[in-house]
Amino acid sequence: MKVIETGIEGLLLIEPRVFKDPRGYFFESYNQSGFEKIGIPTKFVQDNQSMSMRGAIRGLHFQKRPHAQAKLVRVVSGSVLDVVVDVRKNSDTFGKHFAVELSAENFLMMYIPEGFAHGFATLQDHTVFQYKCSDLYYPETEGGIYWNDPALGIEWPDFENVLVSDKDQKLPLFTDFTSPF
Repeated sequence: MKVIETGIEGLLLIEPRVFKDPRGYFFESYNQSGFEKIGIPTKFVQDNQSMSMRGAIRGLHFQKRPHAQAKLVRVVSGSVLDVVVDVRKNSDTFGKHFAVELSAENFLMMYIPEGFAHGFATLQDHTVFQYKCSDLYYPETEGGIYWNDPALGIEWPDFENVLVSDKDQKLPLFTDFTSPF
C-alpha cells in the first residue's frame, strides 16, 4: 500500500495494492498490522455505510471528546468529492480544508484523525460510501460546520439540485464555531 501525504498533519490518502485479472480485482481494504506499519495505530470499533444519490452532500461532521472519532473512508461503488476541514485549534492548518475524489475506480482511501470535520458530495447516483470509526457514535457528542460556508473556500461541485439534510443546513458557520479540539 502506498501512503500519499496531503499537506495536513495526520491526514493521509492511502492507495492499496489492487490485483486485477480477467475475473475482476482483489485488494485488502483493511489490515490492522499493515496500517500500524505505515504509522496508523488506530483501532476501529464501528463500520458505517451510506448510499446517496448524485448531488447529495453529507457533512461537515465530527464527534467531540470523549468520543472523538478517527475514520478510514472509501467508496465501494460510484464516486464522491471527499472533504475534510482541520478543526484542531492549535494546528498550523486550522481552518484549512483538503478535498479529493474517492471512487470505486481509483480505490483511494483517506485516513482522517480526530480533530477534523468531514463531509462529501456524491458525484454519481447510488454511490456507496463506507467508513470505519475509532469510537462508537454518541448523538450528544456530535458537532459540525455548515458545509457551504464561504470562509472555508471549499469548491463543491456545481449541482442543479443539491440534496442536504435539514440538520446539516442548520450547522454553524466556521466563523461562529468554537473548536472542541
